[in-house]
Amino acid sequence: MREPSPATPHHATWRAVWNSLKRVLREPLGAFGFFLVVLVIFSAAGADWLAPYEANKIDIRAKLQPPSGAHWLGTDQLGRDIFSRVLVGGQIALKVSLVSIGAALLIGLSLGLVAGFGPRWLDNLLMLFFDSVRSFPTVMFALAVVTLFGPSLTTVMIVVIVTQIPIYGRMVRSQTLALRNAEFILAERAIGAGFIRIVTMHLLPNVVGPLLILASMDIPFVITIEAGLSFLGMGVRPPTPSWGTILNDGYSYIYNTAWPVIAGGLPIIITTLGFTFLGESLRDVFDPKLRREM
Repeated sequence: MREPSPATPHHATWRAVWNSLKRVLREPLGAFGFFLVVLVIFSAAGADWLAPYEANKIDIRAKLQPPSGAHWLGTDQLGRDIFSRVLVGGQIALKVSLVSIGAALLIGLSLGLVAGFGPRWLDNLLMLFFDSVRSFPTVMFALAVVTLFGPSLTTVMIVVIVTQIPIYGRMVRSQTLALRNAEFILAERAIGAGFIRIVTMHLLPNVVGPLLILASMDIPFVITIEAGLSFLGMGVRPPTPSWGTILNDGYSYIYNTAWPVIAGGLPIIITTLGFTFLGESLRDVFDPKLRREM
């Protein structure tokens, strides 16, 4: 087995990162969170095959029915099968969260590396951008943008990307500033290592752990933002199913039946628990200082 370079004995490598991810699955909390995350992703990805009915199929004669063998979560005010709408709504939630968080993470990672390694004036300029964006409350900023440009899934995703970039950018910048003058980085520079090698071999393995933790914690937040905007009628437009629109429809008829509200809130709770548990386990593995006493 090839020995690691003596210049980096106490720093993470890509192999160490992969081994840490495997350790997450050995933790009960991490395994349970991973199971919930896989369940949510599988149900959303396979919604077109798992849904027993077409999500927008109207059957007024079957409206507001309780759960039964024909309709596992009952029906809404238009007789649409709620279980099918919840499954299809999961596609909207995951699309917004995964695409938005992924894009914000990549952009924030790039800007953070540039801020940490670049000249002082560029660092100050990027920090001004980060502070300016984060000075607005996320929900208020989202409402303002959606009001100006109209409610749509793309608008919601743009809002999430813009507001999340400073979070990842600041974290990567802090890690980069802490490592740029470390002995092993200086040793790499002394032997002629370029910027790309330093970033891929030394910086990224040290920042990927905190980034994964933060991203897993942010996904439920983004899903809640999308559901909240859809609940207010400023996100996904009817009749496209969304967990927020299901909650809105259920709230209007809560005195007739509570099942639409339960069906709309349950997947949000499951998704939040899954990604939170997974993020907690990732934190314990990647940051031993914060590991809980067993």
